[in-house]
Amino acid sequence: MLSTSPGYSITVRVEVPAGATATAALTSAVSSAGGALTALDVVESQTDRMVVDVTCDTSGEEHAALITKAISEIPGAAVRKVSDRTFLMHLGGKIEVTPKVPLKHRDDLSRAYTPGVARVCLAIAEHPEDARSLTIKRNTVAVVTDGSAVLGLGNIGAAAALPVMEGKAALFKQFGGVDAWPVCLDTQDTDTLVEIIRAMAPVYGGINLEDISAPRCFEIEARLRELLDIPVFHDDQHGTAIVVLAALTNALRVVGKRLDDVHIVVSGVGAAGNAIIQLLLAQGATKIIGCGRGGAVHSGQKDMDQFRSWIAEHTNGSNLVGSLKEVLVGADVFIGVSAPNLLTGEDIATMADDAIVFALANPVPEVDPVEASKHAAVVATGRSHYPNQVNNVLVFPGFFRGLLDAGVSDITNDMLIAAAQAIADKVLPEQLNASYIVPSVFDVTVAPAVAAAVLAKATARQ
Repeated sequence: MLSTSPGYSITVRVEVPAGATATAALTSAVSSAGGALTALDVVESQTDRMVVDVTCDTSGEEHAALITKAISEIPGAAVRKVSDRTFLMHLGGKIEVTPKVPLKHRDDLSRAYTPGVARVCLAIAEHPEDARSLTIKRNTVAVVTDGSAVLGLGNIGAAAALPVMEGKAALFKQFGGVDAWPVCLDTQDTDTLVEIIRAMAPVYGGINLEDISAPRCFEIEARLRELLDIPVFHDDQHGTAIVVLAALTNALRVVGKRLDDVHIVVSGVGAAGNAIIQLLLAQGATKIIGCGRGGAVHSGQKDMDQFRSWIAEHTNGSNLVGSLKEVLVGADVFIGVSAPNLLTGEDIATMADDAIVFALANPVPEVDPVEASKHAAVVATGRSHYPNQVNNVLVFPGFFRGLLDAGVSDITNDMLIAAAQAIADKVLPEQLNASYIVPSVFDVTVAPAVAAAVLAKATARQ
């Protein structure tokens, strides 16, 4: 059974006979079914009966049903209702628009709206650059998706992707002070996407592309960067690459190895894998092998797209051929941004001494972290209930904060590397160990540090 997670938390409202053993019976039922009890609240009480809300973390919907069944089998118990706390959080959405100005009387209205607003409109018409200072543009980012590659879910479409984009927007505001809004487009045609995003760009100070499938995402980002005078950033590519570089920087410090010496295997050569490989090469890595479904990417392969061809040309200098498991033998670093359960602990045992394993597939990683930790010196995942969570929230709020403050449109490797270094440096030498190579996603000092690093690089180029 998988580990329990707050993402599958339930609250069971149950009526039980009153007595000294009632709460103990509930606690025992949850425990016996493998749940993690987090709260037990009496909501009604009478002399002979009471109603209790039992809240616990589960490992999934089937596990939740087992726990509910165990509670219902307590003698005299009657389950009234089962609530999924994740669905409750999403009722009505997770974000809202709140006015920044008072609208209490006619004077306020005449300045915020008609007739006063007309003067501001005409000023922008005469000087379009003033939109940045006179509208929301200076602090607003569009979180844009077509729902074609939603993390761990695949091609689920625009409407189903909206909860993810809402969450992203909330994180932008919480950690970076950036006003972000989800834009889920009901088309997966590349030309149409580019044109829609181009046409709506005047409203925004930046475009955060999200969960768009490869290789389309590469073309969409490249074309928009050419067309627009605001920054365009595909977080699945560059955000992931930044946080991976930050984590790897500190993991290498733990094991006493150098980036330019280590042999790195990257599983997954889509959006994230491609960007990770490019950034690691830019930072000085020299021995990288990318692996797709067919094994190692090498120059002898046929029918490769331009992006996979680029990987073949710039990595795997020995032109090794073989499966992921075969090329992993002797490697110092494994970085997985691919699919669940590709490797076992025995596969990790074939790696070099003091190996580093980043199994980042979500929600199920490429290798069980517990099994990997029996053979690797440092293990990281994308999940919140294991140490070393490699999470893009460490990147994008601060990265866009820096871009918006700088007022620039171009994004350079120097900025990406500076952001990664800022994140890595948030783990102080006296804090660094195999279970703490990246700061907490709730560390409020991370986003300002990333913003400052990006702003410094942007300012230096102006």
